[in-house]
Amino acid sequence: MQRHNMRRRVPSVSKYGNKKVEIHGHKFDSKKEANYYLYLLSEQQADRVTMFLMQTPIALPGGVKYIVDFVVFRADGTVEWIDVKGMRTDVYKLKKRQVEELYPLTIVEA
Repeated sequence: MQRHNMRRRVPSVSKYGNKKVEIHGHKFDSKKEANYYLYLLSEQQADRVTMFLMQTPIALPGGVKYIVDFVVFRADGTVEWIDVKGMRTDVYKLKKRQVEELYPLTIVEA
């Protein structure tokens, strides 16, 4: 009797339990990040935010890059670098520290 190597297909689950979400054609890694996007749209409608960028790469030494979730340009002229986090991993903490040491910016966690 021949045995077939059949593997059951298990639905893919995120390492940290977050669910991917798509809004207005943009894909987000979590509901929290998608909700922050909706918040920024409402801030833009209220003229408190002039514009924002999503998934902006920042170069680090050795060809490594850090991708910040949002760069927000506020109506008062300030710029915020926002990373929406549910879980603060060691790699995230290291890269965040490197970015803040190399560039004149502070990454704010939402």
